[in-house]
Amino acid sequence: SPSATRGLIRRFLAQPEPCTAAVHERLECLTPRERDVLGLVALGLSNDEIAERLFVSPLTAKTHVNRAMTKLAARDRAQLVVIAYQCGVVSPATATRPPATG
Repeated sequence: SPSATRGLIRRFLAQPEPCTAAVHERLECLTPRERDVLGLVALGLSNDEIAERLFVSPLTAKTHVNRAMTKLAARDRAQLVVIAYQCGVVSPATATRPPATG
């Protein structure tokens, strides 16, 4: 849920870990759209909110989230949030605004 994701973000920011090269390399497998979606998940948006933001259907948003999870071997959205912060997809400075989409 978005509220649980926001709580995770707060806890993560209290003890941030630097991005490892291995995690950074894992992001290379994502398409630009999947990176956009990763950033929006990290902001705590639901699939419906992501769909609205990107002008796609909720099912398409869910597909992008699931593909990012598969490619990054994340077992849930919370792990996507951690990866996004570790690799600089989002940061505390950008946490209140969506990442640029392309």
